[in-house]
Amino acid sequence: MIGKLKGLVDATGDGWVIVDVGGVGYEVHCASRTLARLPARGQPVELAIETHVREDAIRLFGFANELERRWFRLLQGVQGVGTRLALAILSTLEPNEIANAIALGDKGAISRAPGVGPKVAQRLIGELRDKAPGLVEAGAAAAALPEGGAAQDGSAMGDAVSALTNLGYPAAQAAAAVATAMREAGDDASTETLIRLGLKELAT
Repeated sequence: MIGKLKGLVDATGDGWVIVDVGGVGYEVHCASRTLARLPARGQPVELAIETHVREDAIRLFGFANELERRWFRLLQGVQGVGTRLALAILSTLEPNEIANAIALGDKGAISRAPGVGPKVAQRLIGELRDKAPGLVEAGAAAAALPEGGAAQDGSAMGDAVSALTNLGYPAAQAAAAVATAMREAGDDASTETLIRLGLKELAT
């Protein structure tokens, strides 16, 4: 199995890149975010690779780092999510944004990916919250909040997480506490309610 490719960018297209390794061109399928960050043609590139072997084909999927590849694997472990949807999610959201959405139970963020409906988004949240606690915590902790602490989408839960992190709580703990508060208070809960319940959760 191929786990890594290190070579030169030979050509790129819609969803793929050809990596020239010692004169052999490997076609690698990538998320659009990964493709956008590739160097120019002829420049060196290194990609983490996931190899899929079928009776009629061998397909290579490339990622900027190991974290992206781990999420690619995890996403496909959820019913209804194959390589196409996994790449669509990684094209729409950074790994830390996926983790933050799962920790917060934010179906809307995940549903932004083409082809991902509310049911699949809810299934992703429900299954990956338990199956990938390490990645969820690491991603939530790394999620970048804008200056001033306000969430980019202005959502109540995003603002609540921001408020709790401004109070000194680690982002991963704040996200988990607000997710618990959201489940208790409901999707229409105000920022103030989520902060109050989140503080209560953090105090236990």
